[in-house]
Amino acid sequence: MSAQTPPESVTKTQQRRITPPDVRARKGAEPLVCLTAYDAPTARLLDPHCDVLLVGDSVGMVVHGLPNTIPVTLEMMVLHGQAVMRGSARSLVVVDMPFGSYETSREQAFDNAARILRETGAQAVKLESGVYIAETIRFLAERGVPVMAHVGLRPQAALAEGGFKAKGRDEAERARVLAEARAADEAGAFAIVVEGVAEELAGEITQAVKAPTIGIGASASCDGQILVTPDMLGLFDWTPRFVKRYADLKGLTEEAVKAYAEEVRARRFPGPDEVYRIKSR
Repeated sequence: MSAQTPPESVTKTQQRRITPPDVRARKGAEPLVCLTAYDAPTARLLDPHCDVLLVGDSVGMVVHGLPNTIPVTLEMMVLHGQAVMRGSARSLVVVDMPFGSYETSREQAFDNAARILRETGAQAVKLESGVYIAETIRFLAERGVPVMAHVGLRPQAALAEGGFKAKGRDEAERARVLAEARAADEAGAFAIVVEGVAEELAGEITQAVKAPTIGIGASASCDGQILVTPDMLGLFDWTPRFVKRYADLKGLTEEAVKAYAEEVRARRFPGPDEVYRIKSR
């Protein structure tokens, strides 16, 4: 059996998945634990500990080496969503809708959201939510598509805004972000990611909306937290200031690869325990 074959507990589990209504019911209760996942092995490791696994369009930067999330395609999101579903059993899996897949019309958004849910088996999609997207959220929600909204720092708007910049630090931005969150909430979003905003504003948003808020670079007062998993595992040299590194996998990986390279060059690997022998007759 390959080391990549899902264990029986994943392939045959009868465990009930967390649902969008379950997440919505956590408003003001035990904080939601959320992380990003882009592949089956990582999803399998995160699944027992997380309420939500987000297949974020950050996959473009984290996995594919893109400069931002703009080039990410629907096909990429479907492929990674399928992998995360194969590796998870209990977490709610949410898939980002990439740039250009939902802005043209409500009908376009529904067609692409339906494709994501149908082809991945995921339970919900996420949209970056300017006020203008509220009607799209309502359109999707009324047709049975669970929607997670995303306000504040919106990576898909990075080109227009000149980069990844914190939001809500002046009165005009505060009012705009608060309006975005209220509009998404009233339109039927079951949860709202609040990214890169002033701490006080994150608390204000959390109090103002009925949907649970999930903070990233926001506030501990949000109803949950999310981080990009490779960031919190220390796989990169640089991370945003709001990331806490819980491990140094970059350092561990470098050490392991260095040791492997040394053993190969010295012909110490493979050793007696790593080779096959002819069976004795």
